[in-house]
Amino acid sequence: MPKQQRKSLHRRQFLRDASLSMAAFTIVPRHVLGKGFMAPSDKLNIAGIGAGGKGESDLAEFAKSPKANIVSFADVDERQIKGSVKRFPKAKIYKDFREMLDKEKNNIDAVSVSTPDNTHAVATLAAMQLGKHVYVQKPLTHDIYEARILTEAAKKYKVVTQMGNQGGSGDGVRRTQELIMAGLIGDVHTVHCWTNRPVWPQGQASPTGKFDIPKELDWNLWIGPAKMIDFNPAYLPFNWRGWWAFGTGSLGDMACHIMDPVFRCLPIDYPTDVECSVATIWKEMWNDSQNLEACPPSSIIHLSYPRTDNKGTIKVSWYDGGLLPQRPDEILPEEAFGNWDGGVLFIGSKGKLLADCYGANPRLLPTKLMKETNLPAESIARVPEGHYVQWVNACIDGYGKGKTSSPFEFAGPFTESILIGNLALRSYLIKNPKLKGWDDKYLGRKKLLWDAKNMRITNFEDANQFVKREYREGWKLV
Repeated sequence: MPKQQRKSLHRRQFLRDASLSMAAFTIVPRHVLGKGFMAPSDKLNIAGIGAGGKGESDLAEFAKSPKANIVSFADVDERQIKGSVKRFPKAKIYKDFREMLDKEKNNIDAVSVSTPDNTHAVATLAAMQLGKHVYVQKPLTHDIYEARILTEAAKKYKVVTQMGNQGGSGDGVRRTQELIMAGLIGDVHTVHCWTNRPVWPQGQASPTGKFDIPKELDWNLWIGPAKMIDFNPAYLPFNWRGWWAFGTGSLGDMACHIMDPVFRCLPIDYPTDVECSVATIWKEMWNDSQNLEACPPSSIIHLSYPRTDNKGTIKVSWYDGGLLPQRPDEILPEEAFGNWDGGVLFIGSKGKLLADCYGANPRLLPTKLMKETNLPAESIARVPEGHYVQWVNACIDGYGKGKTSSPFEFAGPFTESILIGNLALRSYLIKNPKLKGWDDKYLGRKKLLWDAKNMRITNFEDANQFVKREYREGWKLV
């Protein structure tokens, strides 16, 4: 064989052997590579905790990315997961997410949590402790303390995080920010936020009656960290939102959407005080218990935020259950005040800005200014891939490289602030257990002073029971 042919043969053999070696490397099992590393040829293997209802739609949204692979999911109710089973026939199915994380930990890279609020924190922390990236439905947690724990855990375990407030990746929020940054309404001093929620029962007495637990449902797992109670179909599959043991009411459901532009656009972090009022509370609702178990049917909450730029205080008010702030004079009688789901009104030293739910359709008031004013050009990067795929891409890029719109460093303090509003609502309804009736001196019908650093109300000790709850035996946040 001529010398040149031998050189060519040796080169082809070298390239072939090198190619085979590289191929062997790219299909190496992920657990061999170590925590946090994926083989180059891999997709993002995602496990779902909660696969019915919102969990089903979340998994479907991730699957829109060609880089996502739904490999397993856990759900306590077989009746709710038929859609996910059909859509992801190869996924392994579990009832207990703890069993799934234990058995699938070497096969998954990321976890989506779409359970009732009650279980968010324990499921999320368990996943992060295994080094898994996490996407968690809003609100991030049920309690203020849990939000602080998850914020710190995201830094400790160095995982990519995202809260499921999809509007945080929307164009509307970014346009709102650009308009405010341009100084078109001056320094914001007042904000009003509102929602049409609840669209589920709230303000009702606890359901009663004896019912057989459906064979498809693991009631013990559904209860999770909450105090065990008898099964009642009134809570499932959606109405749990109206009960403090499992949900966080209208505020927890919608504030992460509606108040997102407030936290994203203004120089604030934690409030210093909170006060509230609620709809009429009927005697039969509270019976002999110390605290009401149901979220109120409607409420108004007022929060005070010191501006981090030392330019004073921003007052933020929340309205739900059909209550609304007064329409500003700048809105014409026939013009919409927000949309059906709600809205947010910014009031500054030079003008006003109105946006719909999710921060959509921001407009200066009066709206004719949108045509008469020299509006700023787009300066903040948009997220054309959307909230879900953004997280998938960020997970593949890895911690420190991949970017998300609502990482826990943002979503954690944001959620804490929202839940302070619920702390006020629950404190408002406290009764003096030594009395048969209401005691105005005992009630939380006052301005509550908040020490954010230590997560404590400083002027009404009984309110602090709502900062951190007690978990049922067998469940803990560690």
